[in-house]
Amino acid sequence: MKLAGAVDIKATGETLGLSDGSSVPFSKDLAHIIELAQPEVMVDFSLAHASMEAIRIAAEKKVNMVIGTTGFSEDNVTEMANLAHTNGVGIILASNFALGAVLMMYFARLAAKYMDYAEIIELHHNQKADAPSGTALNTAKIMAAYRGRPFSQAVDENKNYASRGEKVDGVAVHSVRLPGLMAHQEVIFGGLGQTLSIRHDTISRECYVPGVLLAVQAVVKQKGLVRGLENLLNL
Repeated sequence: MKLAGAVDIKATGETLGLSDGSSVPFSKDLAHIIELAQPEVMVDFSLAHASMEAIRIAAEKKVNMVIGTTGFSEDNVTEMANLAHTNGVGIILASNFALGAVLMMYFARLAAKYMDYAEIIELHHNQKADAPSGTALNTAKIMAAYRGRPFSQAVDENKNYASRGEKVDGVAVHSVRLPGLMAHQEVIFGGLGQTLSIRHDTISRECYVPGVLLAVQAVVKQKGLVRGLENLLNL
């Protein structure tokens, strides 16, 4: 793999220097960079509203995409699927590229069938724009779908306790935003006389690299939208 170009809203100058002494084209203008660099894949980690515009541009120019941005609506995801189909490109959309986090979601899905109560606590740095996190939302939805029946509730459903977290398919999700944190998630299951905790902690952003590279290698081999890195791991 070779980095062909870079785009940033705060780009200054026309090139971006790399650690090996080389440089690549650099601009605020994605369409210009795509035309100049002719990439096979665009990797996007930004904000949902900016990412959608980038996805439309890349799809029109027949560039495959790996999208790690979160905060998309279901309408956004439907549009991505349509863009991929119409333009004959591949899009891999994942809320988390840490392989350990993908396994955490997988193990939580398995446990959901056997434990009647579940809650999620997700903790991130104070600059994260969305809450709950995309990983937490996906975890709750995957758990509920695999379980096939509602989770039991620890409090009266007719009462609205703001401190009890946001309900996602019957799972209470709690969000923590503090400096000093990076990305952490714990899924806690409860049953009679026992609890089960499944937790993943991101210590360094290096953990995302293997998953991103896996997605870049895979996306050029398929067309359409693939949602979730677990689909590349045969989980």
